[in-house]
Amino acid sequence: MDRKLTWYILAGMALGVIAGYAVHVGLPADHPWFEYLTKTFKLLSDIFLNLIKLLVAPLVLSTIVVGIANMGDSSALGRIGTRAIIWFITASFISIALGLLMVNLFQPGIGAPIPDAAEAAKMVGEVKKLDAWEFTLSIFPKNALEALAANNILQILVFSIFAGVALSAIGEKGSALVRGADALAEMMLQITGYVMRFAPFAVFGAIANVVAKSGLGILATYFELLVEFYISLFLLWIILLTIGWGFLRQRIWMLIRYIREPLLIAFSTASSEAALPKMFEQLDRFGVPRRISGFMLPLGYSFNLDGSMMYMSFATIFIAQAYGIDLSISTQVLILLTLMISSKGIAAVPRASLVVITGTLAQFGLPVEGVAIILAIDQFLDMGRTATNVVGNAVATSVITKWEGMLEVPEPADAERPHAPAHTPHHGTRGLDLRDDIGGSEGTGANKPAVDKA
Repeated sequence: MDRKLTWYILAGMALGVIAGYAVHVGLPADHPWFEYLTKTFKLLSDIFLNLIKLLVAPLVLSTIVVGIANMGDSSALGRIGTRAIIWFITASFISIALGLLMVNLFQPGIGAPIPDAAEAAKMVGEVKKLDAWEFTLSIFPKNALEALAANNILQILVFSIFAGVALSAIGEKGSALVRGADALAEMMLQITGYVMRFAPFAVFGAIANVVAKSGLGILATYFELLVEFYISLFLLWIILLTIGWGFLRQRIWMLIRYIREPLLIAFSTASSEAALPKMFEQLDRFGVPRRISGFMLPLGYSFNLDGSMMYMSFATIFIAQAYGIDLSISTQVLILLTLMISSKGIAAVPRASLVVITGTLAQFGLPVEGVAIILAIDQFLDMGRTATNVVGNAVATSVITKWEGMLEVPEPADAERPHAPAHTPHHGTRGLDLRDDIGGSEGTGANKPAVDKA
């Protein structure tokens, strides 16, 4: 199954569309079986996401600690961090600017259906304002165990950097902890292989749940927005991969092949977190050492969400167009700069893109309730932008690795991980004190020392 996981995931997506559409057409929304089936579909994806969340915190912690501790050059960490920030800022600018360019070129908001203002406000609900000071404080953990329990990637990243540098400083005294962290990382990747076998069922459930509730008719209603947004994402992919080609040359095509599974998982579940453990595994095989992927991926998943940033600029201007508001070039430049800053805090906020879009609309006097226009189709937009986040972080990590001169020889993309033994010499009874005359395994008790009855 490991070698054909991509095909199983694609089959899960196709069957999910068929099953979801059958439920949507065959059962009214108030029918008891409709709720039963949609909850069952959602259960499949929720189980998978819970298992993924189980892996993320220990995997990120162990990978970063081992990578930094084994780096051997403390200045390398600062150099990698500086180059990562340069890449993230550049990619952010390109993503947001391209979103603004494409939405002005296509103008998908003109003629878009505008919901009732009162109903729209109810749909949007109360959105917590993104506070730069609170976000900055939230980066630094006050309790490492609490950060691990909450799967707070940024806080885990900060603690892991301190731990890795400290272990590197104390040398031999910390070698046992480094070996333990290395074993923990390997164990987490092994568990990732087991969890990924459930991915096709999770993909089936996620797609079926969305289609059952929304139907495929909604795609026709928002067809223009969907097509033009995905064209914009495709252009962003071309730009990112072209820049990546400048560093990686022909290996950029190999990178695309290696990340196809995390890409499909991210697209179908609309969760960047769901793809993270598999991304670690595939970048290992591509030739990215843990000391770089362990640092770059958690940082990138917090600050380098290229698809989400394009979506925020695209959606902001789309809403303005829907309400017939003409924004000047200078205002759009200010929106770009605002999104450049505010989008860097989205990792710590639930429904992050919605928060940033709503805050930007309010800041520039645009109708906040316009967010409700895109809520109906947001899941389908989220799938595309999440897959783009995966591509952006894979390219960024690989480029920084090549820039550092650390890109290793690749392993096979579909190489199998170790298997737990399934057939032990005594069929599972080894080590048990069994007697042959009461049904024990033949020969099992023969090697036991005789008991003196005297």
